[in-house]
Amino acid sequence: MTEPTIGHNVNNIASDRLRSIIDRWEALQEEVKALRSDQKDIMQEAKSAGFDVKVIRKLIAERRLDQAEVEEMEMLIDVYRRALGDFASSPLGEAALARVA
Repeated sequence: MTEPTIGHNVNNIASDRLRSIIDRWEALQEEVKALRSDQKDIMQEAKSAGFDVKVIRKLIAERRLDQAEVEEMEMLIDVYRRALGDFASSPLGEAALARVA
């Protein structure tokens, strides 16, 4: 009996179906690439209009969360700020707060 070789059962794979799946995936990747470019353009527009892009991104991220998650995050930020006390007004403390926020 001969040993099976790589590709010996390739006829069992629905090659047309596989090609279709891969082609659709690649087409979606191109659409995603175009959408990301559009998002970049929108943020550049916001920046040109004088908006803080970091704040806009934070707002967008918060809008994805439900209200309970936002409230929990805000509560934790408040707890962390109190825990830092006077340290919060130092450059290192401000950097730490910026990372948490």
